[in-house]
Order: sequence, then structure tokens, then C-alpha cells
Amino acid sequence: MPESVVDAERQTSAPPPQGNPIDRWFRITERGSSPGREVRGGVATFFTMAYILVLNPIILGSATDKYGHHLSTPQLLTATALVAAVMTVIMGVGGNLPLAIAAGLGLNAVVAFQLAPRMSWPDAMGLVVLEGLLICVLVVTGLREAIMNAIPQAIKQAISVGIGLFIAFIGFVDAGFASRIPDAAHTTVPVQLGGSGTLAGWPVLVFCLGVLLTVALVARRVRGAILISIVAMTVVAIVINSVADVPDAAWGLTVPKMPHDVVASPDFGLLGHFSLFGGFSAAGGVTASLFVFTLVLSDFFDAMGTIVGISNEAGLLDDKGRVPNIGRVLFIDGAAAVAGGAASVSSNTAYVESAAGVGEGARTGLASVVTGALFAVALFLSPLAGVVPSQAAAPALVAVGFLLMAQVRNIDWTQYDIGIPAFLTIAVMPFTYSITNGIGAGFLSFVAIKLVLGKWREVHPLVWGVSVCFLAYFAIDPLQQLLGAN
Repeated sequence: MPESVVDAERQTSAPPPQGNPIDRWFRITERGSSPGREVRGGVATFFTMAYILVLNPIILGSATDKYGHHLSTPQLLTATALVAAVMTVIMGVGGNLPLAIAAGLGLNAVVAFQLAPRMSWPDAMGLVVLEGLLICVLVVTGLREAIMNAIPQAIKQAISVGIGLFIAFIGFVDAGFASRIPDAAHTTVPVQLGGSGTLAGWPVLVFCLGVLLTVALVARRVRGAILISIVAMTVVAIVINSVADVPDAAWGLTVPKMPHDVVASPDFGLLGHFSLFGGFSAAGGVTASLFVFTLVLSDFFDAMGTIVGISNEAGLLDDKGRVPNIGRVLFIDGAAAVAGGAASVSSNTAYVESAAGVGEGARTGLASVVTGALFAVALFLSPLAGVVPSQAAAPALVAVGFLLMAQVRNIDWTQYDIGIPAFLTIAVMPFTYSITNGIGAGFLSFVAIKLVLGKWREVHPLVWGVSVCFLAYFAIDPLQQLLGAN
């Protein structure tokens, strides 16, 4: 693990007293942290993932179900904030890890654009609830934890590295520093610098300055480096937006300007609007079962990769690569999927942006309690939820990407039977914009290489089983067509 700002603080600051109940419950001193670092980390995590309060309503609200019905944007924002607040606090108190929970990106798109067109919104959300219940069953039976413990240590380290590149890429894209080329038919290059091959506009300048400020503060071991950068660049963005002629669209989802109204009443109208088995009647048993399978597999390994990666970067894995309190952590993550479906905001899961809090020094669940509390405040301050533009928050993702990338040195690249799967795990995550795809590529290549080398006995039976599931996951379209045809 790289000697980051946190490590420097750990060496130079005196440990807090262990007598207070909060310290004992969260084991703050034992993990080499302090209440101040936990608070800073919780705030940093909230700012880097607050975009979900805007993005989730946009994704779900822009889609229609089979009957042409839309979900209310204000109700979606309220429900998104509520579930994130409650489940993140539960993760902090019950799991004692610096992991924040909110509506899962990718999973919400599956619900909006694959499930909803085949059924009503309550039917679609019912399948999400079923997915969460199945994950909870896997946790209770011990299967989910057993799978995590069966994964080779090098693959776990590769997951951390892949997540680092993935979230850095997310930062570059969200800030507009990199973008998809609109007319890809005339070029073999899929992405480009800026919006047109060059950097242009005030928002991108804010991001570039933010990156320079963040890495400079991190390099100087400044306390609160990431949080200082986010706040400072938000102020800069607000000033620029007020004096320069910047179109709102240039900022993306969040325009940095103070709203006219600060407080708004939450609307809880979507809570409880789900039909547990309605999707099976609407889409048919086979199709609905495949939808649930896809959601389970994506949520299962997305969360697994995030939990392992964040815990690894925080230095919380034991000598066998196991996550502390993993049983409770995994159950809470499964319960979050149930809660998301029951509130009609799609499956909720652990967020990779929690790495921003870890980069600030968070090592315990107290940081998650802080993040959850800020989501609760956002219920009533929803107009302020969009003040921090992605250009001010994204530099934190780039900096944390560097910290996670350092895990690559622990992988033995001279052993091809582990080096190649590790490489594919790392590469596929950012290149396909999916943690699940990267883990799947790593599993399948690991099994395939061991098989051709005659070392198949070295592969844990659970890894074989999971690899078969991933094979079905990647072949979901032909399987769906085959089963549908029959």
C-alpha cells in the first residue's frame, strides 16, 4: 500500500483516547484513525457520490414502463436519498467499514431500459426485491462469504487496481476531460480528449485545476487534501459560473449555482410500490428468471469487488485477504438491494466512490455514519444537492485511482497463470465500464489457464461454479433467445 496522506498522519499524530464508547464501538484507535479523519472521509465520500441524487432520478425518470408510465422525479430524489441515508448508516454501525451505499449505476439502467419496458414499474421493482432477497439467502447460507474467501489473493489485488483505473476513468468522463466520439463510424478511436479532441470551456478548466490542486495537496501530505480540493473547486466553479457566460449544459448534470430555495419538503410517494411476483406474470417465468439472474450476478460481484477493493486500500484485510465483519457487511449489502426495490429506486449497493473517504483517512464505519447523515440532510436540502459539479468532485476520483493503482506491485507478473487473469481483471473493468465484467473476465481466464496447464485441481470448487455462472452471464443474450425460442 502506498504511503499516502493517511500514513503520514498516522505516524505524526497522537492516537485518540480509547475510553470513549464511540472509539470502542468503531475501533477507531485500533485501526490507526481518528474521529477527525472519519468525519473528513465521510464528507468526502458524500460529495463524490452526491451526483446519484441527480443521476438516479434522471435515469429512472426518463424511462417508461410497459404502460407508458413515468416515475416522479421529486419522489425519486426523496427515495434515493432516504435509502442511501438509512442503509449507509446501517453499514457503518453494523458493518464498521467506510462503505457508503446508494442506488447502483448500471443496475438502475437495467431496471429502466430492460425490465420496465416488459412490465409495470411495481413489477420491475418487485424483481429487484427478489434479487436482494436471494443475495441475503446466499449470505445466510455462507455461500457468498465462501466465494469471496476462495478467490486467489492476486485476483483480489487486481480487483483493487481495476477499480482504481475504473474510478479514474469515471472521473475523466464525468468531468468532460474525455468523451465518446459521436460519429464513431468514421474512426477507430472510441474516445477523445474533451468534447471535440481538444480541451475547451470553463468546466474542463475547473477539473484540470482541481486535479492539479488535489495531487499537489496529496503529494505534500496535507490533511483533508481531497475534501479541501472538492470544496475549493466548488467555490471556484460557482464564481466562474456567475461571472462567465457558461451554458448550463456545459457543466453536465450539476450546475454550480446557489438555488433560490434551500429547503424543500420530501415526497415519500414511491415507498412500498412494488409487486413481488408481478414480473413473472407480465414477462413470463423464463424471461423474469433471467432478469433476476442478471441482477443477482451483477450486484453480487459489483459489491464484492467494491468491498474487497475499498477494504484492501484501507489496510483492513487480514493476512488471508479476508474482510472484517464480512458476513454482516454482505447481508447489509443484500438488504440494501431489497430496500432499493421496495422504495422504487432500483437496487442499492456499496459504492466505489467510498475510496474518496478512504483516501481522506477513513478506516471505520463512523465515516459511513457521517455520509449517511449527510444523505438524510439532503432529504430536506435537495436544492443544494446539485451545487457541487462533477468537475469539482471528479479530481478526487483521479487521485484515489492512483492510490488504488499502487496495489499492482503486489501481483507476481512472472507467473502467467495468475498474471494474465489479473491483467484481464484490471483491463476489462475500465474498458467495459463495469466492475462485474472485469471480475468475470478474471475468473474465466484463471480457470481456463489452469485447465490447459493441467492444474485444474488448484482451482477451488466454488471458483469453478462461479465461472460457470459468469459464462452464462456473458452468454445471456443467446441463452435468452434459446430459452425463449423453446
